[in-house]
Amino acid sequence: MGAEPEGFAEANGGSGGVEPDPAALREQIEQLQVRVQLAEERRRALVHIMGDLNESNQKLADQRKAMLHILGDYESDRSRLARQTERLDNSRRALLHILQDSHESNLRLGDSRKAMIHIMGDLRETTQEMERREQELRDKQEQLVQAGKLATLGELTTGVAHELNNPLNNIGLYVGNVIDQIRLGEVETERLVSDLEKTMEQVQKATEIISHLRTFGRAARVSIELVDIDDVIERSLLLVHEQLRLRGIDVELELCPDELIVLANPIQLEQVFINLLTNARDAVADSTRKTIRIASSRDEERIRIAFSDTGPGIPRELQQRIFDPFFTTKEVGTGTGLGLSITYSILKEYGGEISVTSRPGEGATFVIELPFADEAPPEEPLL
Repeated sequence: MGAEPEGFAEANGGSGGVEPDPAALREQIEQLQVRVQLAEERRRALVHIMGDLNESNQKLADQRKAMLHILGDYESDRSRLARQTERLDNSRRALLHILQDSHESNLRLGDSRKAMIHIMGDLRETTQEMERREQELRDKQEQLVQAGKLATLGELTTGVAHELNNPLNNIGLYVGNVIDQIRLGEVETERLVSDLEKTMEQVQKATEIISHLRTFGRAARVSIELVDIDDVIERSLLLVHEQLRLRGIDVELELCPDELIVLANPIQLEQVFINLLTNARDAVADSTRKTIRIASSRDEERIRIAFSDTGPGIPRELQQRIFDPFFTTKEVGTGTGLGLSITYSILKEYGGEISVTSRPGEGATFVIELPFADEAPPEEPLL
């Protein structure tokens, strides 16, 4: 058993068996109850404290976990910030390189701009030089065309002289008749008027021939206009007709019934046709049958004029060279070699082409193609 409470022995009379005092016993019981109550309150307080302590420990554990998460997030943020700082540093270095490259590029751009200015200056001078040379080339080409016309006129001199001789002889005949009638006193007004009218017709014919020659040989500004191919063929034959007749050369015409209109210069086209006619004339000089055939046709876009002869033909190895300047198969002193090259240049100027087909012993055919035109060219503005 445990020790008795203090005073309990005294209340029972001590160890000598004395009866306990009820009042003292109650007092001791009350004190004991108070102490029990205090102990109970302390126990409950301790329980509350332990509960609070557990809650605090739980909160502390939660806070510790939260702190661990915060520390983890902080570490992640720190690592991310370190990476961002590294990227930022790299970007800064890259930006410095870019700025440096930009500065160098600006310097190079400045040098390039200066070089471009020099290049543009050189290009301007080169363009002006090219325009000057192009103008010189056009002038020389016009001179070459004019030289070709003069050479053609030189070849046609004999034929033209015969062409003029007929109207001059007729003029002399009619005038002589008039003079004879006047001298004999046999003046018949109607007969005199008739002879004088015929004289004027012959004068007009000779004037047209001379005017045509002057127009053909004149060095004038080339004008572009709508040209009737049949008219050009007729005028070309007029100049070479006497030469062809004297050489016994027949001319066959197979012209298209439709109107053949091209945009060109009529004098230059006439020069082209005369060049081809004189070449055909020379080609058939030694042939048994001397014939030149001119045929024309057209489609919706192109006009074709073919000049054929009954000469010996052109060897295949020479067909690619006949349009070269100064190339000729004629003997020295009988040809300049300019006719076909000038013909080629003139036709190219008007968007046309010329080709040749030939077989040995079967003659040659030169075919001209020109664009069909149905509208007049726009007028050039006055300077």
